[in-house]
Amino acid sequence: MTVHAEAHHGPPVANQSSRVDRVVSGAPEWPPHPFHLPVFVAGVNTVILLTSSFTMHWALQSIKRGNRAGLQAGLVLTLCLGLTFLLTQAREYSRIGFAPHDGGFGSVFYGLTGLHGAHVFVGLTLLTFATVRAFRGHFTQEAHWGVEIPGIYWHFVDVMWIVVYTTVYIL
Repeated sequence: MTVHAEAHHGPPVANQSSRVDRVVSGAPEWPPHPFHLPVFVAGVNTVILLTSSFTMHWALQSIKRGNRAGLQAGLVLTLCLGLTFLLTQAREYSRIGFAPHDGGFGSVFYGLTGLHGAHVFVGLTLLTFATVRAFRGHFTQEAHWGVEIPGIYWHFVDVMWIVVYTTVYIL
């Protein structure tokens, strides 16, 4: 037996983890020093993404009412807003001043926002196909699953951004 094993008798202390203590000790502020997050830019980006949810809803409601012009306009606006969000996030990455390898905070920040950005990219790809199909006249009041499914995915992306934004930028 080692000396350490002989010194400790009984079960570990309840509700305490040495792993958690190592990770959170000495970092009561968020983000930890010396990191700084552009909360204002992320807030504007949040408004952009949430607005895109409304334009997506408008597109879907338009085709359900037989309004092809509304469908097309809603999809184009949603694409533009989503692309603006993604390009703003890329610009934020280029100016933020830290990298994924800069400790746990950098890893968490880039992991959460990057994973969300990947989902935005997938959503934009789905919306691009839906938009092309909309301009080719593929959707009707009765047959619009090709708009509804990307729309559901897009709303999922928006909800997930609220979780990421709250977790990373607000708390």
